[in-house]
Amino acid sequence: MLDKRKFYINGEWVDASNKNDLDVINPSDESVCAIVSLGSQADTDAAVAAARAALPSWSISTKAERIALLERLYDIYERRMDDMAQAISMEMGAPIDFSRASQATSGTNAIKEFLRQLKKFEFEEPLDDSDNRLIYEPKGVCALITPWNWPISQVALKVIPAIAAGCTMVLKPSELAPLDSMIFAEMLDEAGCPAGVFNLVNGDGAGVGSQLTSHPDIDMISFTGSTRAGSLISHNAADDFKRVGLELGGKGANIIFADADDNAVKRGVRHCFNNAGQSCNAPTRMLVERSYYDKAVEIAKQTAISTSVDIASKQGKHLGPVVSQLQFDKIQGLIQAGIDENATLVVGGAGKPEGLETGYFVKPTVFADVDNQMTIAQTEIFGPVLSMIPFDSEEEAIEIANDTPYGLTNYIQTQDPEKAKRVSRRMLSGIVEVNGKSSASGAPFGGYKHSGIGRENGEFGLKEFIEVKVVTGWS
Repeated sequence: MLDKRKFYINGEWVDASNKNDLDVINPSDESVCAIVSLGSQADTDAAVAAARAALPSWSISTKAERIALLERLYDIYERRMDDMAQAISMEMGAPIDFSRASQATSGTNAIKEFLRQLKKFEFEEPLDDSDNRLIYEPKGVCALITPWNWPISQVALKVIPAIAAGCTMVLKPSELAPLDSMIFAEMLDEAGCPAGVFNLVNGDGAGVGSQLTSHPDIDMISFTGSTRAGSLISHNAADDFKRVGLELGGKGANIIFADADDNAVKRGVRHCFNNAGQSCNAPTRMLVERSYYDKAVEIAKQTAISTSVDIASKQGKHLGPVVSQLQFDKIQGLIQAGIDENATLVVGGAGKPEGLETGYFVKPTVFADVDNQMTIAQTEIFGPVLSMIPFDSEEEAIEIANDTPYGLTNYIQTQDPEKAKRVSRRMLSGIVEVNGKSSASGAPFGGYKHSGIGRENGEFGLKEFIEVKVVTGWS
């Protein structure tokens, strides 16, 4: 069991001000894998004060200095890649091969992309042919609050552009999966990050989270998590007009037309189940043209049956557990809601897979004949649960797809390029993926409606941490 009760504040690992320990649970076997401390107001204040004190010097650091820091960080991260993969696998249940291939590498991918953006970004430029000058400055001291489902991905998508923009920051990772962030803090320390630029305090949302979002010395909040928490954070930030970036939930529709390619359904099921269904952009509603619907249901059934579930430390392609008992119970309740509301349970259902009675394992589940007003069609389940809905026309598919509070990522499967363009223009979502083609490395990530405010990744992600100043009479 790991003892990780220290915080990283002002360039040092320091003891928590009060003894308030929390067990970190390995979701594969329900054992305690680490102990962390939950921060108090004094810890939050110390971290914010360190970030505030570091801001004057870091905000005027050169682009070359920031690039050099991130390049050193990249090299250290590459060397410690397996440490990161092992930590993520243990703390949130990602199967180790998946953790190595996707979870851990998301950190280096973010560093690489933001280095590319930083190298080409100009912090001063003329405004057209006027005598005005545009100056891009850091937003200031940032509170960065990250989730457990793609932990280092979300940490890197916030910390790296904040550093690149010249901000200072306090990171509060999820208390369910804090170990990867602590390794990341070790990497930044080894890379020579100036004291106070990056600080880490562990805690829960009601404690450190609320303390940060209402703190008078915080200038910006970047949060990834539930829509409910995003609303509370927005209220906390409103009194002193903090800048807020929110990446929240989703209930993606995957529209499969009858002319879709042969692998469209299988690809959609696997994408829904990826990361044990714990992704905000998962295509959890599969809308299928009625003439193809029965065949699609059978393909989805066979794909789910062939999807294995096992412990995270086992090598191979399988689903691991969901992150916690609370998450397991929520998913079980929603599966029961689907049954109670008379959706057709095709495969899976309540309970744990046979032989996996210990750990938070969920059966890969497919519901057919779902009405879009059912609980399972409107609620973000965050587990390996797919809802299949038939449609009769292009217009009906668009209407069903948009009939949700969310608007993060939608999907279209058709071999008619004009249809794909026509439908994608009418999707109320920040991202539309066509025929299984994922976004480019620098593409902005974020959503409409209750899926959030702002964008992460690429040029848009860097600009999230930047204020714009106009100076007249520059010439």
